[in-house]
Amino acid sequence: MIKKQTRNRCRAKAKSGQPCQAAPTAGGLCFFHANPNKAAELGRRGGRKNRHVVATEKLELPANLNTAQALLDTNARLVAAVWEERIKPQTASAVATLLNLQLRVIGTAALEAQVAEVEEQLRQPAANAQAPSQRTRGCQ
Repeated sequence: MIKKQTRNRCRAKAKSGQPCQAAPTAGGLCFFHANPNKAAELGRRGGRKNRHVVATEKLELPANLNTAQALLDTNARLVAAVWEERIKPQTASAVATLLNLQLRVIGTAALEAQVAEVEEQLRQPAANAQAPSQRTRGCQ
């Protein structure tokens, strides 16, 4: 019974060293052992068929990314480009990281400007506080 099963199997050995379990063709070998280059070709074809093709298109960035609105618009365009498969998700992830950094820098710069403005306002009343006292002295 075991010999009967081996007659209906390929005579070649698999890479593992075990006998090939595929059905033989007229020459006694399975299709892939009889045509070793065909296996590689079919594997490539199958891989290409399942591969997602993403065109690499440049994403035009606005000239000025100094406002939150510009970053919001750019982020929306980035999402649309990924959705339409115009850019790779990995590229979009890298650009989104940079947009996030830019947003944090904008926030920090705005805070620095507000602090500088408050400091200037605090300096002015100190100078103005001295002036009225000099005026009252002159009136006495």
